[in-house]
This record gives sequence, C-alpha cells and structure tokens, in this order.
Amino acid sequence: MQYISSSNFAKFLENLKDDYEVYVPVKKGDRYFYKKYIDFTDDIVIGEVRAFEPLKSFFFRAREIVAENFKSDIPHTSQKPYCIVGVKACDLKGFKIHDYVFKNHDFQDPFYINRRKENLIISADCTSAIDTCFCLALNVKPYPLENFDINLSAVREDFIVEVGSPKGKRLVEKYSSLFEETKDKFLSQRNEQREKVTKSVEKNIKENKIPYQDLFKGIIERGYESDIWADEADKCVECGACNTICPTCHCFLLYDQKSENQMARLRIWDSCMIKDFAQVAGGANPRPELWMRLRNRFEKKFDFFPKVANIYACTGCGRCISACPAKIDIRKVLKRLVYDV
Repeated sequence: MQYISSSNFAKFLENLKDDYEVYVPVKKGDRYFYKKYIDFTDDIVIGEVRAFEPLKSFFFRAREIVAENFKSDIPHTSQKPYCIVGVKACDLKGFKIHDYVFKNHDFQDPFYINRRKENLIISADCTSAIDTCFCLALNVKPYPLENFDINLSAVREDFIVEVGSPKGKRLVEKYSSLFEETKDKFLSQRNEQREKVTKSVEKNIKENKIPYQDLFKGIIERGYESDIWADEADKCVECGACNTICPTCHCFLLYDQKSENQMARLRIWDSCMIKDFAQVAGGANPRPELWMRLRNRFEKKFDFFPKVANIYACTGCGRCISACPAKIDIRKVLKRLVYDV
C-alpha cells in the first residue's frame, strides 16, 4: 500500500494530463458529475458517492461512428485515451456485464476493447451513502475490490493508494517521488471509514426492506404472469431514462447517415422500454404492451444474465430510481417479486 498527499495527488493528475484526457468528479448542489480536469479546484470530490452519469459513457459511447464510406477499416480518432478518476465500485461491476457482451465472445467490439485496454481507471472508496444506494444487496461493497488500475481511499485530506493492475503499478513507479509507504494508523482509519459507509448502506437496505440477491433466484419465472408488471408500468412514461443511466444496460441501434461527401454508419444507445425496440420490419412486435417491456427489462437483469453469465446485471447504484420521472423504484419491484408472488 502507498500513500499520497492531496498536494502530490494534484501533481500526479498534472503529469497524467500529458498522456490522458483526465476526468474528475465534481459536486454541483447535491449531484456529482464528471468534468475534464484542467486544474485542481474546490468542487472536485474524489470520495463521497458515485457520479450521476454512468462510467459506461466513456467506454460504450452514447453515439459514435462505427463505419465510414463502406471502408473495412475501423474509424480511429487522434483523441488521447481517458483517465477517469473517482470511479465507484457499483460502476466497476458494470465492466463484468459489458465485458461479457462486447469482449468475451467470438464477435468482439473493437471500440470497447480498445478503450478498455487504453483508458485508465483511478477508482475511489465511497465515503458516504445516499438514500438510493443499495449496492450491498447485489453483493457489491461500497469500496472497489477489482477492475481498477489504482484505487484511492480518502484518509482525511490525503489518500491511501492500492494498485490493481500492471498499468497502475507502472504509473506509481514512474512517479514514485509523489508516493510514500502508508502507515498502520492510516490503514486503520480507512477500515473504520469503510465500515461506517457499509453500515449506512445496510441501514438503507433495512429501512426499505430490500431483499438480498440470494433471494432473487427464480423470482422472474415465478412472477412472469404477475399483475406487478402492469401495476408498475402504469406510471411509466416510456422515456428510457432507466436504460441510459444504468451502468450495465448496453443495447444499441445502428443507423446510416448520408451527407454530401460521406456515408457513415452510427451506433446509438437504445432502450428496451421504447415500443419500437423489438419491432420487426413487417411491423410485428413481440412486446407491444408497456408492461411486457418492463418485465423484459427485469428479466434480462435478474434472470437472463444470472443464467448465462452467473451475475446479476444490477449494481445497486440507484441511478434509475433518481432518473425515473414516474418514480418507479427498482427496489420496490424486487421486494414485490420476492415477497408478494
């Protein structure tokens, strides 16, 4: 374990700007957002909770050109790779789903794979919890354990540094003058902080009576014909916010766009909650009703992925709860499926 002061961490970020476009979390009111790092300002918050936008937006872009002018080569950009700072454990779990979809199959996504290879992840422990956090119910700790290059644990104004990859190790060695060996008292403070945040999330789960994932097995099959779906979907406005804000959702749509001198094929995020998502060319639609599309969303997360990849495609981040204008609460739906069906 290494230790870095806040002043040396600012110097570390300045050095990283030579090779990366660095993005840091900033706090605006009670929300957290990523912004491009220019210098170390007072609104930068490394700890606290996850940013509002999901990490996937850096690796699986909301809109991008995937082919141009019928050429077989992959469009490339001269843009530097990203360094994303302050990433939380709930977002890092999203990598497991996206790796399964875009990387660990015969047909691989070169855009995603290249970004996974080139981009740098500097994650951070949560130092607080908000009322929508329920990560522990999905077996995610409020502090990163994997899928990071470097992790930061805030200790007062400074950080304990844990290396999680060869890339992270090389960077710490390269800028070794900025780091020092951590002391036992700082490790104790980190562990106390982690325990405090864990208890806050446990309190959320207990107060909202949220079931843990050990109880999720078979809930979709048992509740497949339940009135729960129509009841919950009755409030839905079909905006797709739950899909776009989710760190694991990954469906996309391809379309062609022609200008005077260029033909391009683009990929954009798609939403399984939108009526024409599953509609085929002849106009038939296997999920014409909104409640069917809501059921499909839960089926994918809590039935399909556990069966094919042995993982639930939910991280307990609570973003969909905050983003939904109809206030559909994924925790409530899970609770109804577990206890009412």
